[in-house]
Amino acid sequence: MSGHSKWSTIKHKKAREDAKRGKAFTKVIREISVSARLGGGDAGVNPRLRTAILAAKAVNMPSDNIKRAILKGTGELPGTQYEEITFEGYGPGGVAVLVETMTDNKNRTLPEIRHIFGKHGGNLGENGCVAWIFNKKGFIVINRSAVSEDALMEAALNAGAEDIVEEGDNFEVYTSPEDFAEVMKSLENAAMPVESSEISMIPQTEVKLEGKKARQALRLMDALEDHDDVQNVWANFDIDESELEN
Repeated sequence: MSGHSKWSTIKHKKAREDAKRGKAFTKVIREISVSARLGGGDAGVNPRLRTAILAAKAVNMPSDNIKRAILKGTGELPGTQYEEITFEGYGPGGVAVLVETMTDNKNRTLPEIRHIFGKHGGNLGENGCVAWIFNKKGFIVINRSAVSEDALMEAALNAGAEDIVEEGDNFEVYTSPEDFAEVMKSLENAAMPVESSEISMIPQTEVKLEGKKARQALRLMDALEDHDDVQNVWANFDIDESELEN
């Protein structure tokens, strides 16, 4: 299964677990605040903020928390100022890895991210070394048993979706980042149960991993995801489902 699809499925299951202990809230609050700081606090004219609010609702964040995060971003309430930094590197088997962080201290975050790469059979690279492999897309997963293909196509494509792909037990819906919120709204209005959704970095090419290297790559992804400053991790591995059972 492809890296973006497999890892997104694992990540969203992990996010549900993180939500129980508030970790998912921390990531979403940072994204809301930074989105509001960069594009303003009106979600109607700030697509990134609109997407961040969707993510907040997906983890059942109370509306008061969302409002406070926006006000901190616009400076109407005091709050920590975060800087966005994207790290690029290679995992086991030469897999390309993108790590999106938000930090209040890049001098702390850089060596910690480098250490995680090295500990798990990878290495941090220069800016631009792997980013060219990925395209930014809206990515939505719906279980095939929950919807009819015709109804999904009507709801998604009419709202601006670019493509719908069958992958195992799921339909995967791809959109431009700008149309993501509108497609999500259309699916919600059509009462279609979304399994997971995000603005994702989709790899154009993939690296097949098996055995030890496959397990190493998944451990690297887990370790990066667990870092407090990390918002998202993307990779271009292709790992067979059976590897996850070993």
